[in-house]
Amino acid sequence: MSFMTERILMAILRPLSPAAGYELTARLFLRSLALIYLAAFYSASREITGLIGADGVLPAGEYLHRLFDQFGAIAWLRFPTLFWLDHGDTTLLASTWLGMLMALLLLIGWRPLFSTSMLFVLYLSLFRVGQLFFNFQWDYLLLEVGFLSIFLTRGPTVLLVFLFHWLLFRLRFLSGLSKLLSGDPSWAGLTTLQHYFETQPLPHMGAWHAHHLPVPVLQFGTGLTLFVELLVPFFIFLPRPFRLLAAALTIGMQLLIIATSNHNFINLLTIALCLFLLDDRALRSVLPWRARATTPVANGPPVHTVARPVVVLTAILVAGPILFASTLGIREFIAGTHGQEGWNTPVNWVRGWGLGNVYHVYPTMQTERQELSIEGSLDGRVWRQYRFRYKPNTVDDRPAFIVPLHPRIDWMIWFIPPQNEAMRYWFERFLWQLKQGSPAVLVLLANDPFAGTPPRYLRVMAYRYRFTTPAERAGSGRVWDAELLGQFPFVPPRRP
Repeated sequence: MSFMTERILMAILRPLSPAAGYELTARLFLRSLALIYLAAFYSASREITGLIGADGVLPAGEYLHRLFDQFGAIAWLRFPTLFWLDHGDTTLLASTWLGMLMALLLLIGWRPLFSTSMLFVLYLSLFRVGQLFFNFQWDYLLLEVGFLSIFLTRGPTVLLVFLFHWLLFRLRFLSGLSKLLSGDPSWAGLTTLQHYFETQPLPHMGAWHAHHLPVPVLQFGTGLTLFVELLVPFFIFLPRPFRLLAAALTIGMQLLIIATSNHNFINLLTIALCLFLLDDRALRSVLPWRARATTPVANGPPVHTVARPVVVLTAILVAGPILFASTLGIREFIAGTHGQEGWNTPVNWVRGWGLGNVYHVYPTMQTERQELSIEGSLDGRVWRQYRFRYKPNTVDDRPAFIVPLHPRIDWMIWFIPPQNEAMRYWFERFLWQLKQGSPAVLVLLANDPFAGTPPRYLRVMAYRYRFTTPAERAGSGRVWDAELLGQFPFVPPRRP
């Protein structure tokens, strides 16, 4: 092989060569991912049968039957899930416990290739049958991160590090871009943080304190958010000092969000992705104890020994679909045509496996908080409230810190007061199951006010909630103040 030919080959195959300086990063990232997976599967284990079990709100069996009736046998590939084989309550619950076990095995470093593969397959399976309950931005993010991590277990390559950078860029930049494209006046007017802390789905006490910061501080925070999401992501692809600055700003922003919000595991996952902006040298400067136990790999094997046919094929199968789907998604997102593709288009086949997604976190902001109180009665005169575990039920509730847990029923109920038509279906199914006294659905809540005896009547009362002022809290001790708006309109519970 001539010198020039070898140089050309090395240039072509360089993305498949080991990424020097990311060995410690990869190990720390995989262990961080293991903890995030553990939290995700634990949260799912507490609700899975009530959400999609046989007597749950949106049974997985009914959903899979509809898919098969509509698409035929191809649905097994287009909507991949292990629950095509069995979707009973025991199987659903067992998958979450198996996920927790695999996460623990990954945490201790046992067979990481097998562990990450199982974790991805299990979470993808839950995601595909979870319907609206698993249709969150962080579910998509965890799937794509989990898929890339399977290949990371064989060692970081230049291509893999780039794909992690590309994923972090899309998450951050598109979240910022969506705020501009939405036309939301609170983002344009820098007033978002004057509402966000009070109106977010599940605030904790940090949100109450942040809500009462001076208005100029809140306006500055809104502007800083846009700066960190719109401009800082481009630092990812610049020389190392810019990447370190991008990591510092992004991690700092995520820590501020954790200090003021219960956003499950997405902020922790974003911080974990920032590890690939730091590299081993930066990590050793803050983790000297770990550096002493780690022997850096100064020089990886030659490119031509790394780029075996199987490695090249793997790179094509990994990078090709992700870059194709994500690039097309960005173009369609900017053009306003995202999500209009047919179910059988190549891009949706890729997204069906949780890859190449478009991210848009909080593109719009609610300026008023409404809470629903679901009440039942045996006689139509005495009404008893169904209490949720974490969302405000009464003005006496004190917001709790629950990161990294993700109570999906509490999150979903937050979408109902704006009367989003896409949400009414599951909400009415939920009310029906409450009226039937479904044990699986009652487990989703903090209490069963009727001790197993289904109520004859149900009603939903709507309240406007706001944070108390410091003076009001000093006098009453309450964090919330509420105003009754009236009975919330909904279709009376009926058999699905």
